[in-house]
Order: sequence, then structure tokens, then C-alpha cells
Amino acid sequence: VTQVMNLTDGDDKTIRKSAAAGLPLREYTRRYADAFFRDLEALGIERAEHYPAATDHVPEMIALIRRLEERGFAYRSEDGSVYFNIERFPAYGRLVRLDRSGLKAGARVAQDEYEKENVGDFALWKAWTPEDGDVAWDSPWGRGRPGWHIECSAMSMKYLGESFDIHTGGMDNIFPHHEDEIAQSEAATGRPFARYWLHCAHLIVEGRKMSKSLGNFFTLRDLLAKGYSGREVRYALLAAHYRQSLNFTLASLDAARAALRRTDEFVTRLRETAGTAAAGAAPEAALAANARFREALEDDLNISAALAALFDLVHEGHRALDTGAWKPETAAGVREMLYDWDRVLNLLTPEAASAPPEVLALVERRETARRARQWAEADRARDELRALGWLVQDSPQGPKLKRA
Repeated sequence: VTQVMNLTDGDDKTIRKSAAAGLPLREYTRRYADAFFRDLEALGIERAEHYPAATDHVPEMIALIRRLEERGFAYRSEDGSVYFNIERFPAYGRLVRLDRSGLKAGARVAQDEYEKENVGDFALWKAWTPEDGDVAWDSPWGRGRPGWHIECSAMSMKYLGESFDIHTGGMDNIFPHHEDEIAQSEAATGRPFARYWLHCAHLIVEGRKMSKSLGNFFTLRDLLAKGYSGREVRYALLAAHYRQSLNFTLASLDAARAALRRTDEFVTRLRETAGTAAAGAAPEAALAANARFREALEDDLNISAALAALFDLVHEGHRALDTGAWKPETAAGVREMLYDWDRVLNLLTPEAASAPPEVLALVERRETARRARQWAEADRARDELRALGWLVQDSPQGPKLKRA
């Protein structure tokens, strides 16, 4: 799968904020991009193949606008801006099921975001104004900058072609952004733009919209500072279907921690039972769970049903391991199946395997002290681990590490 995720760094809102901060646009946006990539790593999110920045693709946007001009879908206004003529595109509004009967011919909307009630011809190219500062490029229509919507069409065409399979985004982007993308892309190419649209619902926090004034505003760094792991945050965010609003609470993170303890214990038991055995055929319970897991995800990414299949397997698997019904090769086969599931979930690697280096160093220091019968030093290392939020338990197979 080739994935492309654009870095929007030239829209109205970002330009205003960079000016208010007294920083050049690229310098202002770089710190947010850097923080974003750090968050991806902390959450275990696989990197896309391409992360194009809008300001690096202005020539492609100019070429696309010229193409629209040549086909009669774009026109220049008195101030040198260029607008898309929605009257020339009869399919405009189909994504959002817009009632076109009340549209006012010739009305123009210059801002990036607007309401359906104010719909009109939207800006493809915006003539320079003093508020833009030094954010401007030369073009056939004079100095200015691209509109927000043309960015995505130009960049997706460059990296995915004129038609591609799946376009995602938030529900708040359906109109006008995605509607305008469809119009300008299909008007320019005469081909379908995206075959499927996946829109995710909003995140609410403690039952209300996230807001600094309400005191329910969290960044990922805030949650990590409270002692939660990126993996626990990932589980809490992943466990709700993408088209349902997610009520994010600290209690949901505690529930995520408890759920991951259950999967960690199961995966650890599988590994210990399997030992060095080669993977054999998975038992009937695992095969049934595998079928349910895949069927759920193929049904509009039904993550709730997929996780239900996982935890049913955990329950059945513990009973089978308790009774000795699963031999080493059976346990190895189930473990391999879970590795395959984890290509989707990225949740099933026990926490200890992803412990930070300073925690692993303390475990080794404790083991060295225990071998030397330096019990006081071993206890100090154990207490330091607990202070960092980790517990270490001794077993015949060696020390086992888990979150406190």
C-alpha cells in the first residue's frame, strides 16, 4: 500500500499564526511537523511512504489551475485571484448531498473554510494581500498563493496518479474541502478522483469537546508525563470504530492498561510454552478467532469485533495452557498467528520488550547484584524501577518486567 499524507503549511490559519508569532512560515511549521513525527513514533504508527509539504509543490498547483482554465472551469477575478466555477461542474455537492437549488450563481468564497449556506465559487489562487507577508509566489496571474483545496489535488495526483483508491480525513473536512477537491480534480482530468472516502468522527474528552478553558485539553506529551505509555494511548484511540465519536478519558487509559496486561500475559505464556519449537498447526479455537478477526476488519474496519475475537482467544488460550492442551508447537503456531495480527494492531508486543533503555539497564544492574549476593544493591535497583513505573518479578526463566 502506498500512503501519502500531506503537511498543510500554507493555509489561511497557519499563515495568520506564523505572522502573529513573528516567524517565517517554514520555521513556524517545522516545529509542529517535528512534534508530529515524534508522536507517530510514540504511538507506534507506521510511517506513510510520502509526506509532501504544500509549499514544496506550488508549481504543480499552478499547472493544475492552468489546466482548469484551459478546460473552462476556472476564471480570474478583478483582483487577480482565480476561482473555480461550480456552475460548470454539475456533480458539485454529491459527497455532502448538497441542495444546489439555492446556490447563487457567481458568488465567491475566498476563505479556506466556510459553511454550506455560504457556498459559492471557491478560490484556486489568491492574489497577494499585505496580510500574507512574504508568503507568496509568482504565477501567470500575478504574485499570490494557492488556495487550500488545490494543494491536496495537486499532491495526490503527483504521488498516486489522477485516480486512487482511498481518501481519508475528518468529518469536518467533508465540506467544503473534500467536495472542492473532487470538483477541481475531476474537472481537470475527466476521471474519478478517489474511489472510497473514509471519514473519522471527532474526539471528545471527558464527555465534552477538548478545550484548554475546560481543563480537558491533553497533548500526547501530557499523557506520557502522567505515566501512560504510547502503546496504552494507542489502544485507547484504536479501540473505537473510526466513524464513532470517541470519548477519551483517563479511565479509558486505565482500561487500556488492564487490557494490555491481559494480552501481554498471554503472549508471554505462549512464548514460554513454545520455547524453541517450530510453529505447528493452530488449534481450532485459534483458527476460528482468526476468521472472525479478518472478517471484522474487512467489514468497514470493525475494530470492536476484531478485538472481541482477540480477547475470546486470550480467554480460551489461557484455559488450554492451564490444562496442557496446547503443546509447544501449538503455542508456537498461535504465537505466529498473533504476530500476523500485530501487523494491523501493533499492540501485541509485551511492554517489557519496548521498555526504555534506562529501565532495561536497571534490570541488568539488579541481576548483576543478585548474582553477587549484593541484596541491598538489588533492592535499590528494584525500588528505582518501581519509581519509574515498572515491576520486576523473578521466575525460573529469568526476570520478568511489567508496568506497575
